[in-house]
Parts: sequence; structure tokens; C-alpha cells
Amino acid sequence: MITRRQSLQQILFASSGLALLGPRALSQQPATSVEGSRSLKAHAHKHGLLTGCAVSAADLRDEAFTRVLAAQASIVVAENAMKFGLLAPKPGVYNFDDADALVNFARQHKIKVRGHNFVWHEQLPAWFAGTVTKDNARKVMTDHILTVGSRYKGKIHSWDVVNEAVNISDGRPDGLRKSPWMELIGPEYLELAYKTAHQADPHAKLTYNEYGIEDESEAANKKRAATLDLVKRLKAAGAPIHALGIQSHLSAKSPVYGKGLREFIAAATAMDLDIYLTEMDVSDDDVQDTDTASRDRRIAQVYADYLAVTLESRAVKAVLTWGLTDRHTWLNGIKSHHEKQPNRDQRPLPFDPDWNPAPAFFALRDAFDKAPRR
Repeated sequence: MITRRQSLQQILFASSGLALLGPRALSQQPATSVEGSRSLKAHAHKHGLLTGCAVSAADLRDEAFTRVLAAQASIVVAENAMKFGLLAPKPGVYNFDDADALVNFARQHKIKVRGHNFVWHEQLPAWFAGTVTKDNARKVMTDHILTVGSRYKGKIHSWDVVNEAVNISDGRPDGLRKSPWMELIGPEYLELAYKTAHQADPHAKLTYNEYGIEDESEAANKKRAATLDLVKRLKAAGAPIHALGIQSHLSAKSPVYGKGLREFIAAATAMDLDIYLTEMDVSDDDVQDTDTASRDRRIAQVYADYLAVTLESRAVKAVLTWGLTDRHTWLNGIKSHHEKQPNRDQRPLPFDPDWNPAPAFFALRDAFDKAPRR
């Protein structure tokens, strides 16, 4: 029986394994040689890029995770620890233990931190529905942003100020989501959130973060257009917005990335916005192939193809995956991501469950090497 490590080595070194990724992938170092100058962060740094991943509180208690994280990441983002519902168990009462732990770890290892997020329609506190009204919603939102933003002032590279505010299917002419914040405050909540975030931390890059805007589908085209319209309105209103986050939750089933995504990035760049790829991973639930090596090659190819398009632009300044190892991916904890292959764990990230660098790792590193210098 071929072991997972043997399978990985076959993928990395056999010409049939990574042929689609180009000749450079055939000369990669062994799986144990991916730290220091061979790390993701070292290759990214040479081209002016930041790279890293989402980190949970449990991750920071895992010695293996923190060792690999420190070796590979130049930027991290809190998976959940900075979301409203996790931070505020009671009105006006905050628990910063997990968020502080991440910020302190990052500072100790000279890693930048992204804040995620101030305003979202999900993961609101349990007390939100019974406490927040049209009369106090503005104060609740601004107090939250000022409390959290001020605590980490000067320690955050960028904040996802508003997350996922566009939802075409809600039927509003402006494409905005009918979120609790929209219902309680109105569309002006967006401008208010950015101005308050800038007040809390004038030096952080303030970002709008969105999903479903990556591929060439009609749905993605419509969402990209609505997202650009939202940013234009914010800038016209004088809101301090500095970057767009493209979440980049991708699929391994026949993905197409190209013209629409390039035009979207170009339009954002024309508005003087940086671009961050904020939550990258590749789901293969739709892929029927049961061979692990074949699945890993396919996932790596999606990384390569997607980054070949996005990293063309010097406006793209950061690439983060949503997790570091397949052992901890969110895709294996959500039933809806196992509808096609319910008895098979997904393998969407740069490191496999045994902390070996997966083909996706080398696809990422190769993409950084090919990117124009920032």
C-alpha cells in the first residue's frame, strides 16, 4: 500500500503529477525543506506580497500548527475570534482573550494581522435580536467598532469593516443584502461603519470583503457589478475605503477564471484600491475521482490557474488561505460541503492532515515566483 507521504512525493516529483503546473514544479525540494528561504512567506516577500491564513483560537494551542504558521505566514486573520458574536457575550461586555492571543502571537513573530470583521449579517451576538432596535442600532454598531478598533489601534494591517453586504437575490435595486443592519439603520450603515472604523484606527487599511465574485458565471458578473457600485457610492460619500477583499472560496469542478475577474480587479485598481485574496481554498466535493493523488493535483491546478489571473495585477497585495492544514478546514465541518461526497474529507489547503506540504503549497509558491514585483 502506498502511504500518504509516498503519494505526496510521487505527486511532487513525477512528471505525470504536476505537469500542468509547469517545469518549475518538477524541481521542487523534498517535503521537509519548505522553511526559511523555501517558505511561502519568503517567496511572496521577494515579489512584494503578503501571505498567510486564517487562525482559530484552538490553532494557537496546537504546537505543530504554531510552528508551521510562524515559518510560513507574513500575515494572519482571525477565523472567528474578532467577530461580534464571539467578542461580546453580553451587551457592552467583551471577552478579548482569543483575539488578544492572536495579536500577541503575531507581534511576537513579526506577522501582520487582518481584523475580521466589524459588521456582518451572521455571527451576531445571541442577545442582538432582543436588544437592538431602530432606536439604538447606530449606537450599538459604532460603539462596537470603536471598542474593538481602538483596542487594537496600530496593531492591525487591515480591517474587514463590512463583510458580504451584497446579495442580488434579495431584490433591492442597489443589490444590497437585507441584513439586520440594513433593516435597522438603512443603507447609510455602510458609510457610517467605515467612518467609525477610521476614527478608531486611522492607520488600518479599511476593506470591503465579498464572496461569489471569482468565476465567469452570470451570477458572479452581477455580483461584481453590484460590489463595484457599492464601493463607488462609498467613495462618493467620502467613506475611507482602501481595499477590496476577494474571498476566493473556489471549486475544483471545471472552474473558469478570466475576463470578468480581470476587469473587476482593474476597475477596483482605478479607484485606488488594493486587492486582497482573503479566504482562499478549493472545494472538491463535486469531483468524482476517488484517488487522493489525482484530487490533490486537480486542487493544485485550480490554485495555479486562479493565481495566474489574479496575481497579474500589482494591486493584489496579499494572499491568505482560509486555514493552513486540511486537518482544520472549515469545509470538513459543514454538512452542506459534503453533499456530493459525504464520506470523504476535503483537502483544500496548502498542508495535508499530517503537516506535509500538499501540491497546493507548491502551486502557491510557484505562483508567487511568477508574479510581477509589487
